[in-house]
Amino acid sequence: MAVAESLSVEAAPYAFTFDLAETALVLIDMQRDFLEPGGFGESLGNDVEQLRKTIAPLRAVLDACRAAGMAVVHTREGHLPDLSDCPPSKLLRGKPQHAHRRPGPQGPDTGPW
Repeated sequence: MAVAESLSVEAAPYAFTFDLAETALVLIDMQRDFLEPGGFGESLGNDVEQLRKTIAPLRAVLDACRAAGMAVVHTREGHLPDLSDCPPSKLLRGKPQHAHRRPGPQGPDTGPW
């Protein structure tokens, strides 16, 4: 399959064209701990059901960017197992039983969805 060198996206007031070799999709904090029930995001009072509505459309964008040969960059928040690098203000936010203190799949080592 040939990979396009540039891509044009319809936009107002005119189409936007960009060079795929010089463009990247950057996904920031798409982590289970922020998006799933019982995670840190919910402990802050976020409606994770609303946040989860972003997953399917973003997955489509991610798949399209990968198919087009674009660079994809994921960021994630992570801390040392003892949380010594986690700011105290973050440790105190939300319900203590949820925050970044617990072990397991939504604990300090939570990965991207």
